[in-house]
Amino acid sequence: MHGGSALSERPSRFFIAMELAALGGAVVLAVLTAPAANWDLVLLLTLLAFSVTSDVGAVETRAGAKISGSLLALILAMVFMGGAPAAVIGVVTITFGWLRWRDNPHDLLINLVTYAWFPLVGGLAFDAARDATGLTPDDGPFYLLVLGLFALSLLLNFILIAGYSCYVERSSFVAKTAKVLFPVFASEIAAATMAVGVAFLYHRIGIAAIALFGIVLFTYQYLLGQLRISEQRAEELERRGKQLSTRTRQLATLQVGMLSALLRTLDLRDRMTARHSAAVARYAREIAIAAGFSKEEQDLVHTAGLLHDLGKFIFPDRILKGDTKLTDEDWNIIKMHPYQGARVVAQMEGYGPISEIILAHHERIDGKGYPRGLKGPDIPALSRIISVADTYDVMTARDSYRKPISSFEAIQELKRVAGSQLDAEYVELFVKILAGKDVRFRHGEDADFDAELGLDKRVAEYSLPLDLEESHSDEQPAGDDAAATQSV
Repeated sequence: MHGGSALSERPSRFFIAMELAALGGAVVLAVLTAPAANWDLVLLLTLLAFSVTSDVGAVETRAGAKISGSLLALILAMVFMGGAPAAVIGVVTITFGWLRWRDNPHDLLINLVTYAWFPLVGGLAFDAARDATGLTPDDGPFYLLVLGLFALSLLLNFILIAGYSCYVERSSFVAKTAKVLFPVFASEIAAATMAVGVAFLYHRIGIAAIALFGIVLFTYQYLLGQLRISEQRAEELERRGKQLSTRTRQLATLQVGMLSALLRTLDLRDRMTARHSAAVARYAREIAIAAGFSKEEQDLVHTAGLLHDLGKFIFPDRILKGDTKLTDEDWNIIKMHPYQGARVVAQMEGYGPISEIILAHHERIDGKGYPRGLKGPDIPALSRIISVADTYDVMTARDSYRKPISSFEAIQELKRVAGSQLDAEYVELFVKILAGKDVRFRHGEDADFDAELGLDKRVAEYSLPLDLEESHSDEQPAGDDAAATQSV
């Protein structure tokens, strides 16, 4: 691990002077201890080649540090050659790495200091521990020393690089540890295990083990690279997911706000529209719950109830206010309002299923409804629920364009048309629901459009909008008479 371009702040001249002095001190110590080292040229060049190749292809972390398999080569150099040869490999590796990465000069300097000192100190410490214990590669505990060497080297490496980074950035060392070291801790444990394994094989089969080491090293490097690529992809997906979530929420809020504004505008022309829509939505959800529909379907029928009369925009005042006798031409206009409402809603992304419910909410079980004359099970179940709720509220609402009747009388009328106009099952469920409610609920007086709308909660995406065929605009409504008990 070594620093990279993320370390953009320049250290003071005094600090640079200290780094140069430290690098000079490492050179002096390496020269003094060089005679006692093992300068096996073949092993030196082989490990150097692997170290340089690995460092040139290092993986850069989110924190800007670079991680390569060069540490494995340095560990083997410290164990089998000594501190001075390992320091030479470390310094040459950093120099070639700089040619690849072109880091800032002050970053190059701290990396040279680090890769001169930790291999030198690690190699000398390992030699001292080995000599003190008398352990050889034939002894099992020898490889515990190798593990200890790996831990010491990783620690020295991190302290020097992270300490320098915290100095120039004026940041917390603890935070840097959590950000840089902890995420790669598992991979470093794997690297330590590989170092022990390669050291064991080198002692048993000699230089041939280095070829195996090369395979292990570059496999390790490749896995690190793939891990980083996966992390980058995950970060990008998370970032895009957050952006998409924000955009989806904004779009959904805009869409619901637009539909709400349309209904509010319609309410200015027809004083019952907002309250009636809220009441139908509430009744429809209660029926869907009693019928055992899923939470998603309950939300669908509730939203469809709020928007089911949106198509009344096409009504002229003589129809909307209901104060004159309707002509055949008026009825033809009326029979098209489910289609017109569904067409508006279908233009909103994610509202396809809702438009389908709205389109069929004036169909009848006996096939005499409109706009398509569907029969029985051909009518969507949620549309049949809307029909029951819509019919009941028009009969009982005190703000209706017709004289309201009592809940008891309305229930009798629902039962009378059950099986012909309305779905008998949903009528029966609704009657049971009404039996346990108070007068205000039974007459829809406390139904509030804003409360039922719940704008902030309506940001979930539905399936793609229904693709209404162009042929619908050419269809004529089926049936010439509307039920006396259902709204227009």
